[in-house]
Amino acid sequence: MNLARFFDPDLIDLNLEAGTKYEAVELLTSLFCGKYQEKDKNVILKAVMDREEIGSTSFGRGFAFPHARTDAVSDLYIVFGVCKAGIKSEAPDGIPLKVICLLLTPRNISRLYLQTLSGLANFARRPGILDEIAGVSSTEELLAMIERTSIRVEKALTVADIMSEKTPIVSPDDTLKKVANLMFKHKIDGLPVVDKNGRVVGEISEKELLKFALPDYESFIANMANLPELEPFEDLLRQEDKVRVKDVMDKEPAIVSRESQVVEAAALMLFKDVDRVMVVHDGKLLGMVSRSDIVSKIIRG
Repeated sequence: MNLARFFDPDLIDLNLEAGTKYEAVELLTSLFCGKYQEKDKNVILKAVMDREEIGSTSFGRGFAFPHARTDAVSDLYIVFGVCKAGIKSEAPDGIPLKVICLLLTPRNISRLYLQTLSGLANFARRPGILDEIAGVSSTEELLAMIERTSIRVEKALTVADIMSEKTPIVSPDDTLKKVANLMFKHKIDGLPVVDKNGRVVGEISEKELLKFALPDYESFIANMANLPELEPFEDLLRQEDKVRVKDVMDKEPAIVSRESQVVEAAALMLFKDVDRVMVVHDGKLLGMVSRSDIVSKIIRG
């Protein structure tokens, strides 16, 4: 279904006057409750701001997608506001917010909620989209513009809806020192290994680093009283500039396509006892989905 079909002309404000993101959310909540007067504004506003406290929904590119899954509503609603003056916010790229899109959904339709959020994010990524929005003078023009983008919200929840595209990578010839530095810098515990042609050839995670440091870990477990203290890790530190990724990486990473359903990716992680799957097309890396992606984006929202 085209993304435009999820918009209600009555829930669009092309002249939102707000000085802060909170004010914008409050005005959009009021707009929603003005049409659906049986809804409890305070309950909805609290749900949205509780979600905001967990992590900012400012997307960047001048967009924010405050949202909440709450039993205060029984269907999915998009409340769309355009603040032409811009709102200074904690956006990742520092661009003032000009489009605030409030997404409300009940707890029991997380699939549709996430796919709609993904569609809105794709809309925000369109080059020049802020200028196009600023140029519309009516809700009809806005909806026609959104329809022309041909962004669709599909029925099945796929890996493409939740994958992380900006994934740091390493090559087979990189050192373990580089691996450890990237893991520390990006606060992740695993990296795709990609060759010079962009093809995925493996994965290296904290598990592989620990296995390299403790190749005889099974015998250590059998003789707990004689465990060395830090000696194995000191050996790893002495060799981190010499040992290459290809010498320790997992050469059979878990791989899915962007069209794979999220439940398939989750089942594969559990079956292979891994924390992430690589999203690949024609052998080349598109992104990555981790257990934490599924928990934070689907279960937590």
